[in-house]
Amino acid sequence: MRTPDPVRRAVALLVSMSALTAAAARAESPAITAATGDTSNATPAASPDGWAAPGANTQSAADAASAGRPASVANTANAPLDVEINATKLDRARNGLSPDTGSSVYTIDAQAIDTMPAGQNTSLNQVLLQAPGVVQDSYGQLHVRGDHADLQYRIDGILIPEAISGFGQAIDTHIANSVSLLTGALPAQYGYRTAGVVDIQTKGASAGDGGDIGVYGGSHGTLDYDATVYGTRGALTYFFTGSLNQNNLGIEAPTSDGSPLHDFTRQASGFGYLSYLLNPLTRVNLMFGTSTAHFELPNTPGLTPQYALAGHPDFDSANLDENQYELNEFAAVSLQGTNGDALDYQIALFTRYTRTQFNPDPIGDLIFNGVASQDYHNNVATGAQTDLTYRLTPTHTLRFGGYVEQEHATFRDAVSVFPADSAGNQTSDVPFSIQNESGQTGHLYSLYVQDEWKPVERLTINYGLRYDRMDEYVSASQLSPRLGLVFDLTPTTILHAGYARYFTPPAFELVNSGTIAQFEGTTNQQPNTLNDAVKPERSHTFDLGVTQQFGPHLSVGLDAYYKIVTDLLDEGQFGTALIYTPFNYARGRVMGAELTANYHDDPFSAYVNLTYSHAQGTDIESAQFNIDAATLAYAANNWINLDHDQMFTGSAGARYRWNHTTFTSDLLFGSGLRSGFANTDHLPFYTQVNLGVIQQFNEPYVGPVTIRLAVINLFNRVYELRDGSGIGVEAPQYGPQRAFYAGLSKSF
Repeated sequence: MRTPDPVRRAVALLVSMSALTAAAARAESPAITAATGDTSNATPAASPDGWAAPGANTQSAADAASAGRPASVANTANAPLDVEINATKLDRARNGLSPDTGSSVYTIDAQAIDTMPAGQNTSLNQVLLQAPGVVQDSYGQLHVRGDHADLQYRIDGILIPEAISGFGQAIDTHIANSVSLLTGALPAQYGYRTAGVVDIQTKGASAGDGGDIGVYGGSHGTLDYDATVYGTRGALTYFFTGSLNQNNLGIEAPTSDGSPLHDFTRQASGFGYLSYLLNPLTRVNLMFGTSTAHFELPNTPGLTPQYALAGHPDFDSANLDENQYELNEFAAVSLQGTNGDALDYQIALFTRYTRTQFNPDPIGDLIFNGVASQDYHNNVATGAQTDLTYRLTPTHTLRFGGYVEQEHATFRDAVSVFPADSAGNQTSDVPFSIQNESGQTGHLYSLYVQDEWKPVERLTINYGLRYDRMDEYVSASQLSPRLGLVFDLTPTTILHAGYARYFTPPAFELVNSGTIAQFEGTTNQQPNTLNDAVKPERSHTFDLGVTQQFGPHLSVGLDAYYKIVTDLLDEGQFGTALIYTPFNYARGRVMGAELTANYHDDPFSAYVNLTYSHAQGTDIESAQFNIDAATLAYAANNWINLDHDQMFTGSAGARYRWNHTTFTSDLLFGSGLRSGFANTDHLPFYTQVNLGVIQQFNEPYVGPVTIRLAVINLFNRVYELRDGSGIGVEAPQYGPQRAFYAGLSKSF
């Protein structure tokens, strides 16, 4: 079996860093105090069931025992290694590199994921839907606070560049010890993708020694297998997990019957983590992951042919055979350490490869669409990231670092079309092929510095500057100030506020520089020939919130945000392939509010999130060839509701544990995404209720076994995510209908 290229590159990077690790080990201080860098002492801790409210500034589940506070540990660089203690101490130091002062944070730990109806078989995107302000869309896309995607994924503090197909779908939930979503006015450390930071802390030394295997299946021909093994051998900690799954509902159904034609998918993913303690203060980490997927695109029967094809007088749309193949691989190697009292650091080198290929039905696509395009996109990204924390005084904590990334994108399209007149009418039933190939290399650079200052015991101020530059299809840069404040008004009331200036480049892996002129006089002729370059988005974001603790069991949070945008970025699907294209509105405005509540009184726990959001743009100013003249004219003089804007969104859930049995439920609801001409309408309100029952056994000679039953969409509410109308919306998609699943897992 071929070793994935990113793994080979990461191993080479690991060898090249050996000199750095030796030098760092010599530089360590002999006495340490493992500190987190979080100075919000009155912050409520996460509730014991694993849910934490926005504004709580919580840390990963690995640090829950210490509640995020500094823990004094007397060690020397030459002391014997206690892997679990030192790894946990280094985890706290690493978390101290990533402050969230002034932003909104929602944390879901491994225990909370395990008690979802589908448990760890829940996709990462579905896990994030339980956080406030997260809106579901077709093809597994997520929208946070009125932005189209724009999510940044960090694994153990290392930024992993986004994949063509959406990186969130490429990460197996089994790897997560905790998942945090940071939104709002982020500190200077965070840039590029700023709608939300998905911060995943992996399972490491805290997992102990062991593993588990599981099987999960049910409706729609679903069959999932997974296996995990982890442990410690001397100074080495390892964690490996993999999964194989298949079902007949790979992509949302385009019809309301719930059992789409030609919708089979087969997917596989794997993840590995290795950590080696050089001494009690320093470790080298290697992580790598891979995912591969094949999707059949579901068919809509009964469509009327639109074009004539020589030799094929008829074609049943139920027999269309369109397929998409996706591959994502990533690897990162890092040197991470602390001297305890003053300095924490992490230096990381990373690489990511992503590839997507759409294969059309060469006959059916020509008959129904007038174009059959085989689209191949790939992108290779490599780079380095450095983050350092220095505790200058008891009241000043400095953080600084940098990021550099190079990407190379390749696009190869083989497009079959018919000749057409100037109005786009077919003039011949004999197609011909056009080859379209292009490539581009781009670079991103950033530097940041920030100071976390406690002028008084109850007030924390985080202020800083960030410089970003992009040299891609366009070159641009920006110096961005950031300011965040956390004030402990009372021991149970915490206020936070923040301002952030953001610079957001378009997704490089999605911007295709291919010419549109070669399709003039064909059935793939675009609505117009305007094609201004896609520009980076620049914005001012304001965030204000409060968290109130009512007794030991209930916490409530309220957060409001407002965003003023220049060159607002949006994305649309302007073709059959599940690949999105970025474009800009000249101006934008986004506003909203989030209400959250979390209750825990063992054995019962519950949460509810309610969000109001309003996102608009005006004057489409780039990649205009994708959009018809009427829509362009309307958008030039009117505020347009963005296609992914959903005014009201909510999620809720409850858990009840009775002896070794857990009853669990989740709820999603929304007022509907936009639809109609220029997004002037919206789809109907929808709800989806999921239930689960989890039974745990620990019998002699058998050991720990978990049996799970789950019902998705209990009340079988049929609802549309998309109806095929709106800007950049290709086809209808329906939410899942009622389905039944069962799972069995065994720990060892």
